[in-house]
Amino acid sequence: MRGGGNMNNMMKQMQKMQKKMMQAQEELHEMTFEATAGGGAVKVVANGKKEITDVVIQEEVVDPDDVEMLQDLIISATNEVLKQVDEKSNQTMGQFTKGLPGGMF
Repeated sequence: MRGGGNMNNMMKQMQKMQKKMMQAQEELHEMTFEATAGGGAVKVVANGKKEITDVVIQEEVVDPDDVEMLQDLIISATNEVLKQVDEKSNQTMGQFTKGLPGGMF
């Protein structure tokens, strides 16, 4: 039963890695991300869970005759903030999957 010790070590390493992954994910979820559009006319804030937590619209960009422009700015800022969350998530969680065979996770 020489292999049993290696298996126990591997299991301990996997549990350690899982704990670190959960901690990293928790930290990511608590982060705040923000993006602006239209030179700061619209700001969208999100957390690491991809939940929009705030939208700030400068008064001067609200034009009843050009609602479409405001909608475009909101969409642009929202897409940008969600992209930031994705990039940070991939960067944070990717460190745990580097070098693992494709079928591991």
